[in-house]
Amino acid sequence: METIVHDHLYQEVADRIEQLIEKQSLKVGDKLLSVRSLSKEQGISLSTAFQAYYHLESKGLIEARPQSGYYVKFSPQHTFEVPTCCEPIDEALPVSLDEMITSVYYDLRSAKLTSFSLGAPHFSLLPAAKLKKSVMHSLNNSADSCLGYEHIQGNEQLRKQIARLSFNWGGTLSEQDVVVTAGCMEALSFCLQAVTNPGDAVAMESPTFYGIFRVMQSLGLNVVEVPTDPATGIDLNYLETAIARFNIKACLFVPNFNNPIGSCMPDDKKKKLVDMLAKKEIPLIEDDIYGEMYFGKTRPKTCKFFDKKGLVLHCGSFSKSLAPGYRIGWAVPGRFKEKVLSLKRMNNVSTNTLAQAAIAHFLQNGRYELHLRHLRKALHTQCLHYLQAITEYFPEDTKITRPQGGFALWVEMNKKIDGYRLHKRALKQNVGIAPGQIFSSQGQFKNYFRISYGQPWSNKVEHGLKILGELMKKG
Repeated sequence: METIVHDHLYQEVADRIEQLIEKQSLKVGDKLLSVRSLSKEQGISLSTAFQAYYHLESKGLIEARPQSGYYVKFSPQHTFEVPTCCEPIDEALPVSLDEMITSVYYDLRSAKLTSFSLGAPHFSLLPAAKLKKSVMHSLNNSADSCLGYEHIQGNEQLRKQIARLSFNWGGTLSEQDVVVTAGCMEALSFCLQAVTNPGDAVAMESPTFYGIFRVMQSLGLNVVEVPTDPATGIDLNYLETAIARFNIKACLFVPNFNNPIGSCMPDDKKKKLVDMLAKKEIPLIEDDIYGEMYFGKTRPKTCKFFDKKGLVLHCGSFSKSLAPGYRIGWAVPGRFKEKVLSLKRMNNVSTNTLAQAAIAHFLQNGRYELHLRHLRKALHTQCLHYLQAITEYFPEDTKITRPQGGFALWVEMNKKIDGYRLHKRALKQNVGIAPGQIFSSQGQFKNYFRISYGQPWSNKVEHGLKILGELMKKG
C-alpha cells in the first residue's frame, strides 16, 4: 500500500511540473528547485522528489547539470527537426567566397548591431579583472618587462600548463610536445604547410568554419568536402572512398563541437578515424578549439588521444575560452614538430611575450578550471534560451541542431529562402547572421545559416531573433 501511495505522489508532482513546462510558465533554461527544496515545499520525501525529477528527465523534459541542479530542457509544444546532412560534391576544388565572408565580418563591433555571427564568448563572460592582475604580475616580475622576444617554441611555463590541460582528455603531453602560436588559425596554417604541398587535396567536414577555407586558398590547396552528421560528425565510409579517389594527402577535422553544426564525434569513431588514416600514413590535423566547451559531465576525448604514430597534429587556443584578443594558441604536431618550428621561425620568430606570460600565470593559479565551469554553465543556459526563442519565433518548417557544446546553432530553412539574402536583409535591421554558403568551399547550404549563442540572453537578443523569424516568414 505504501508503494502505491509513493508512486502516486511522485507522478502527481511530475505531472504538475510538466504542465508548467507545457504552458511555458517554466521555459527552456529555467532552473528548477533543488531536490531538497522540492521535498520541503511539496511535503514529500527526498526519494519521492528525486523520482519525480528522474521521471521528467527520462521523458526528456528536464536535465541534470553537474554541480548545478535540474533545468528545463525543452517544451514538447515547440520542437524542430534536426537539419539534414549535406550531399557531397564529387570534386576536389579550390576556394572562392571572399565577398560573402567580407560582408559577414563588416562592422561587427557596431553597438547598434545584434550580432549572431561571431563564434566567441561575450566579454562579460570572461574573467577580465583576474586576467588584468595576471598581466600586471607578468610585467612586474619580468626582468625586461616582457619587452624581449620569447623562446620560439613558446613560454615554458605556458607550455607546461597546456600540457597539464591534456590530462582532461586523457593526454600525457610534456612541454616539449607543445608549440605556442598566435591563435589557432596560425597553428592550423603551420600544420597544413608542414604536411602538404600546393595542389594537394585535403579532406574537411562539410559544413565547416569559413576561416579555414581562406587558409586553404592562400596555400593553393584543394578541398574535398566530407558529409557530416549534425550529431556524430563525418561520414567515415565516404572519407575512406574519397581518400583513394582524390589522392587525399591530409585531413583537417573539428571532431569536438564542429563549427557551425556542433557535431561531436563519439570516441569510438575518433579511434576508427585515427586507425584508418594511420594505416595509410595520412596526417590528421585536429582543430580542438571547442573541446573545453562541453555541456555534459566529462570532456570528450581528442583524436590525439588515440594517436600511436605521431600523425595527429593537435591544435587548440584560448581564444574561445579565455581571451580572444590575446591571440594565444598552440599546436602539438607530433612527428612534424621540427617542420612546424621551422615555419614559425620563418613567419614570426616569436609569439606575443606578455600575453603568453599572463595566461601562464592565470593557469598556474588554478583560475582556469573555475572559469571554465562558469562559462560552460552560462553557454548551456544561453543555448537553451536561444532554442526556446527560435522555436517560438521561427517558421514551423525550420530545422535546428541540438549541440552538446560549443557556440553554434545550425539552422535549416525552407529551400525557397536564400541565407545570404536573409543576411543582407537582416543587416538593414541591425541583426547579423552567418549565411550557410560561407561554410562550404563551393557555396552549398544556400537555405542555411549559423547563429552563435555566445552573447548572453537579453531583450536585445530576443528582439533580434524575433526579427529573423519575421524575415524568414516573409520568404
